[in-house]
Amino acid sequence: MARSTARKRAMNTLFEADIRGQEFTDLLDARIVYPGAQTPLPTYAIEIVRGVASHRRTIDKALGEALNSWEVKRMPAIDRALARMAAWEILYNEEIQAGVAIDEALSLAKKYSGEDTPDLLFGVLSTVDQKSAEILADEIAWQNERAALAAAEEADADAPTQDAPAPASAPAEDTPSDEPTSEESLFSPAEDSADSITEDPQGN
Repeated sequence: MARSTARKRAMNTLFEADIRGQEFTDLLDARIVYPGAQTPLPTYAIEIVRGVASHRRTIDKALGEALNSWEVKRMPAIDRALARMAAWEILYNEEIQAGVAIDEALSLAKKYSGEDTPDLLFGVLSTVDQKSAEILADEIAWQNERAALAAAEEADADAPTQDAPAPASAPAEDTPSDEPTSEESLFSPAEDSADSITEDPQGN
């Protein structure tokens, strides 16, 4: 009975955070500090919400694949909360048998969701249970890939940077020279000789 109550409180927290667009853990932390008129959240409800938040990528991916042509984001929010909660129990809580997790989700669905929801959840959650080993292996591979990428980025950040090569010095400009150029040496003496000739007043 205690876990049934905890599941209902976890369902409510997941549902409320979802429709508000909040992170699950943000609303959970607020509810732990300020439970309002309700009794404090049961320990197992807190464990469920934190578990769903920690494994949300894997859970939503598994649910989406089990839904086939349907999408998790298109599910009614209450159905999404129930599916996520039960999927977490199936995949990550070894103390709970998959059949118990599914039955508990169906029981809550009959009280709080539409008449078609129990059948939908049964099919989806049964698929998650059947593919649980594959789902968990995929999550481990994804986590390893992320860890390798993070390590590579950290190594790149710690690697010493090479000093940039000094810019090549510009070629020195030719300084003006007082020496005559080859052209000057060819023509200047002739010009000087022409300038030095004066007319003979006698016409000689």
